[in-house]
Amino acid sequence: MTLQVAPDEKSGSAAAKLIINNLNFHYGNFQALQSVSMQFWDKRVTALIGPSGCGKSTLLRTLNRMHETVPKTRVKGEILLDSENIFRMDLSVVRRRVGMLFQKSKPFAKSIFENVAFGLRIDGCRNKSHLRDAVERNLQRAALWDEVKDKLHRSAHELSGGQMQRLCIARSLALNPEVLLLDEPCSDLDPIATAKIEELIYTLKASCTIVIVTHNVEQVRRVADYTGFFLPGQLIEFGATQAIFENPGKKETQDYLYMPFRVARGSAVPAES
Repeated sequence: MTLQVAPDEKSGSAAAKLIINNLNFHYGNFQALQSVSMQFWDKRVTALIGPSGCGKSTLLRTLNRMHETVPKTRVKGEILLDSENIFRMDLSVVRRRVGMLFQKSKPFAKSIFENVAFGLRIDGCRNKSHLRDAVERNLQRAALWDEVKDKLHRSAHELSGGQMQRLCIARSLALNPEVLLLDEPCSDLDPIATAKIEELIYTLKASCTIVIVTHNVEQVRRVADYTGFFLPGQLIEFGATQAIFENPGKKETQDYLYMPFRVARGSAVPAES
């Protein structure tokens, strides 16, 4: 399949890294996603928004087959990563190419150093010099090196919440993923820590495709190039973020973005369960 170019980009400047075709997803007898088709452009940030329980986190988890850890799930349709169906790829290859960060930071019960080195060790790296260089490089990429360089062998659980999130990002970056999935990465963080994550997202999109689930519509305005709006099980509208916010094509999108209880700098919608 020929990769398509983003609709508001100059021809050839941004190709579709991931393409979803007619995706249906079930938890047992419950259908969580209904015939979803959309694309994620290379080296761009795409935000998935919508009310709690609408399926956006479910969709995110299918993008690296994380749903396979949940019993009694079924998926039909296809997800193409550079034109190759991820459901026909080796799972370890998918997870290496498509990294994921969860809502609550989950550093391993290891040192800061070993958290970042973990994936490289699993991948067979034993060279101490290479490991040291990789740990430093990816902590720098995650904007954390200056804060932890003198305590690399201390427990990762001694870090603040925002630092732990950036450590988990560094751990994912160590394997050089082509796509990075972020599931509510700032939901438990204060404004300062949130700003650091948002700055990091802006920097990282130069090297990978990013998909973020968030309820914070102002965050979407700040970080996302494209936005997909979901209502339960369905993709209602997808397009460039500026167009979605300034001229939504669907009444449902407008109602969600401008519902009366939203405030100027945030969202009153609770986190998705």
